[in-house]
Amino acid sequence: MGSPLPRDPIADAQRNWERHGWGEVAAPMAAITAIMRTQQILLARIEGVLKPFGLTFARYELLALLSFARSGALPMNKASALLQVHPTSVTNAVDRLEKAALVVRSPHPTDGRTTLIELTSEGRTLAKRATTALNTEVFGQSGFGDEDVEHLIRVLGDFRKAAGDFTD
Repeated sequence: MGSPLPRDPIADAQRNWERHGWGEVAAPMAAITAIMRTQQILLARIEGVLKPFGLTFARYELLALLSFARSGALPMNKASALLQVHPTSVTNAVDRLEKAALVVRSPHPTDGRTTLIELTSEGRTLAKRATTALNTEVFGQSGFGDEDVEHLIRVLGDFRKAAGDFTD
């Protein structure tokens, strides 16, 4: 990341929107743009922490998900649904994790059409180490105050629910 800018370009963009007659959508544009920029910053931090482990965030998420499964295994289609990504993305992540001996594919014991992804002992160990690093270096130092975190969880959760991301 380079040097900080002398002023907020998103605030400048909001003023430009207002000057061009788009005042009614200037604040939502600024909020959405700020969310997108925040996502870039956080993803860069996360990827920086995971790089020494040879992981991307997508691959880490899959390892973490498998580590939470009681048996350490999930059907590929269920992993795709829980991670909210296209099945092709899960397949690509599994391909790379399998090459690194962190997961294995196996046939489902009762459904011949389904493939299970199973965490290896190396994968479980790496997931634990990577999680510890993320907890220490990113999640424990998020840059958000406790009240802000609770507010963000509520606001973003409400948005996601309204967008059809989940139901209660």
